[in-house]
Amino acid sequence: MANATVSNLGQANTSGDTQALFLKVFAGEVLTAYEEACVTSDKHTVRSISSGKSAQFPITGKTTAGYHTPGSEILGSAVPTNEVVITIDDLLISSAFIANIDEAMNHYDVRSIYSTEIGRALAYTYDKHILNLLLKAARGSSPVTGEAGGGKVTAATALSDTSGEALIASLFNAAAILDGKNVPEEDRYAYLSPTAYNLLAQNTKVMNTLWNGVGSYSNANVLKVAGINIVKTNHAPYGTTVSGAPAAGSQGAGTDVTKYGVVATNSVAVVAHKSAVGTVKLMDLAMESEYDIRRQGTLMVAKYAMGHGVLRPAASVEIATA
Repeated sequence: MANATVSNLGQANTSGDTQALFLKVFAGEVLTAYEEACVTSDKHTVRSISSGKSAQFPITGKTTAGYHTPGSEILGSAVPTNEVVITIDDLLISSAFIANIDEAMNHYDVRSIYSTEIGRALAYTYDKHILNLLLKAARGSSPVTGEAGGGKVTAATALSDTSGEALIASLFNAAAILDGKNVPEEDRYAYLSPTAYNLLAQNTKVMNTLWNGVGSYSNANVLKVAGINIVKTNHAPYGTTVSGAPAAGSQGAGTDVTKYGVVATNSVAVVAHKSAVGTVKLMDLAMESEYDIRRQGTLMVAKYAMGHGVLRPAASVEIATA
């Protein structure tokens, strides 16, 4: 009796690696989940490097202007300049192991679920690092002589005022602070918790088209306030204290990332231009999947090597209750 011809679902054109297509599907699912869950990746300064452990971000201050006296020599004026060096963190990974016996007994597909969660885990970590640094930027001083540091708006009733008016006023105050520092009006973002975001969504003034409001009251969709793009996120540390170090027993627990630690017990929101913080990428998001015959299962790993740092404190404003 002849042997059956096996159709390997993970093999391309019946030849080569029997799991080649599985890896591509896995990679696509992780990338999709990562991009959908990450809210800060396109809202700050990002630079990629092909090698090395750090990257330099030049920070240029402002120069002056003056009237010229006919016949006098023009010598130029000193422009304050500095640089910020952002170092690559250790490799950040998220993984899952699926045992053959478990997958065989299960009545639904778990690979797509695991790949989605892996992508989200990396996106959440990315967002948390950026949002923590935006708060630290708002409290920092500029690396350039003569340039202002971060800003703060104190509004004791920003969250307790259920009309949303106190929060709206705070956003206008934050915009005024950025205006006073000549921070560009485009690419400004306010990162709000769902609680704060929904206060704005219930304020009809924000949505009223007669006031040039934009958004959708029925869909709780707020687009802009005071010219600032509104972003809802659960990844900000508002109301908590973050040490910066990974939790005990987590992957990469030995990595020192205390630079992301921040005390945010009174924080409500942060408003920032995309120049406030920066990211340097050494290894962008990548995926690996391999069957382990010794353990009779498949290990799925997603990873990236990046680092984040504060660039221009003047471009960030914290909104806090105290």
